[in-house]
Amino acid sequence: MTQHLKTSPRDSVFNVQSSHGMASTVPVVPRGVFSPSTPPPAVWPPLDFALGALACCAACVFTNPLEVVKTRLQLQGELCARGSYQRHYHGVLQALWVVGRTDGLRGLQKGLSVGLIYQGVMNGVRLGSYSYCETLGFTRVHGGSLLSGAVAGALGAFIASPAYLVKTHLQAQAVEAIAVGHQHNHLGVSDAFVTIYRREGVIGLWRGVNGAVPRVMVGSAVQLATFTSAKDWVLKSQWFSSDSWLTALVAAMISGVAVAITMTPFDVISTRLYNQPVDEFRKGRLYHSFSDCLLKVCQTEGVLGLYKGMGPVFLRLAPHTVLSMVFWDLMRQRALKYDLSQGRT
Repeated sequence: MTQHLKTSPRDSVFNVQSSHGMASTVPVVPRGVFSPSTPPPAVWPPLDFALGALACCAACVFTNPLEVVKTRLQLQGELCARGSYQRHYHGVLQALWVVGRTDGLRGLQKGLSVGLIYQGVMNGVRLGSYSYCETLGFTRVHGGSLLSGAVAGALGAFIASPAYLVKTHLQAQAVEAIAVGHQHNHLGVSDAFVTIYRREGVIGLWRGVNGAVPRVMVGSAVQLATFTSAKDWVLKSQWFSSDSWLTALVAAMISGVAVAITMTPFDVISTRLYNQPVDEFRKGRLYHSFSDCLLKVCQTEGVLGLYKGMGPVFLRLAPHTVLSMVFWDLMRQRALKYDLSQGRT
């Protein structure tokens, strides 16, 4: 019989310490990222992959409009000096209003279907891999949680890169009056995949992955470290009860500041690399590499150009972290309780 659970029925899932860091939100309290911890009860790895994917897809439905706005802000004034271009978007709320008024409510959910594919694949691999590393005991090693989070994030980003490429193309598309960045004019998700494949081949589907991998590695590692520490600090401060969702929200907001500051430059570069047009030789017309993009942005737009779209990055991180981690934690607890009720040991 397949072994779904590696714990004694006597151990309640509510009493076992977890070191999931950003993964576990309620009601258990994770130990410090760099300190040894007892492995939590293990969910069957394929099931854990699926639960992680479903949790992040559920969160994506609520946060996708901020992703659309973030993409537009990051492409606005691409390789142009400050003040030398027309600004269609002036902030998060104004951008949401402009997109909704011009493209309609459907415009705020552009790229949602492929965004769900990306979230499902990337986070299914990322969270599932991290959970598997935890089960193997890698996270109990000094610094193991941070390293496991970064490696799991890089693996997920690489595998899901084609979906992120198409998502960026679709979310950048807009009517001419408010268009920013290169317009690929895809007719839909399937048309985008087919067009890119016919024009650039299989390798073209992974264009921009050199920006996505460091982006997710940095974001995943920082989020893992700061969310765990912030949640522990909030609990020690006794502002809320230990099982309150407000504890996770405050921890996610604190974590969101650190992640937004460290990840936004990588996010901007990733968006630019994904959205740039290509020439007849299948080479990027604007940037040749990650470092080339970094230098060109700094030279033409200044260092602040690397922080375009930081507002929606932060506003999206907190609710997305809370929703995805709470959904994942609740579903894992359900799976563990089901295994316990079935008497699996």
